[in-house]
Amino acid sequence: MRNLSIFATLLFCALAANSHAQNPVVWTAANSETIPLEPASLHAGRVYSPAVGGGDMHVQIDSRYPVTVAMAWADEWNAAMRPGAPANFSFLCVKEHVTSAIYECHLPSERPMIITFRDERRPEKPALTTIGAILGPGARQFISPNDLHIQYYNALQPEFCWRRILDEKYQITPVPKIYSLMTPDHDGQELSVKIKSPIPLTVALLPSHLADQVYDKTVTLTDALDQTGCKERGVQSMSFNCTFNVANGTQTLLILPDIDFSGHKKATVEANTVKCVEHCELLPPPPNP
Repeated sequence: MRNLSIFATLLFCALAANSHAQNPVVWTAANSETIPLEPASLHAGRVYSPAVGGGDMHVQIDSRYPVTVAMAWADEWNAAMRPGAPANFSFLCVKEHVTSAIYECHLPSERPMIITFRDERRPEKPALTTIGAILGPGARQFISPNDLHIQYYNALQPEFCWRRILDEKYQITPVPKIYSLMTPDHDGQELSVKIKSPIPLTVALLPSHLADQVYDKTVTLTDALDQTGCKERGVQSMSFNCTFNVANGTQTLLILPDIDFSGHKKATVEANTVKCVEHCELLPPPPNP
């Protein structure tokens, strides 16, 4: 009888999403605001707190008059806003002369950033002084406000966690040990394998149909190993990683002793993979068979 694994149910999440940044992102409308800007005024909008490794942001901007949009470090901005503090902060992703545009920026780290808007018009001080002398403080209403509308968006993308799919101590036999693992849900899906054995083993990740042929001896182990890049020989105590190709279908882990042996010997094997757990419908569809 073939030895097929029973999936372990332990699920432990890690910061796996960082290695899957290439997966599609859907932007969904969040809150919005409309700000009446005065000439040369500066307005701070939403604060972004990316995950470790950074992240992307996406905003729709519509303005009556041109504005300059940029990202600033939130801590520098807050420090500069204290009474008497110097305006000592730097900008990233500066985009000038914006009246209607989608503004995007890749935030480089988990350090919070804030989106800022500066009205590009020059202040009309001489005209304001003359009008103010006649009409008083209410003259401010004669300066046409710059109605800035900001539509914020949230990112919706696949989320990933490490899932333990195999954890077993088994009796080593001369015939191949076969674990039918899984069908990958995305290209580049990671697999981490740990092996500990008293004797050298060959360990390989194969498409299941190919592992079946090795077990049935219709294909030699050498020929099968030539068709995979995920293999190790002479393994006794080792951890190694592989990646899946969706086009290869269901994957099987095959383990076989490299030497003749006698007596009872046991090996331990553990396998973990990064699985999609949220918004998986955004993953690219599998290729047609």
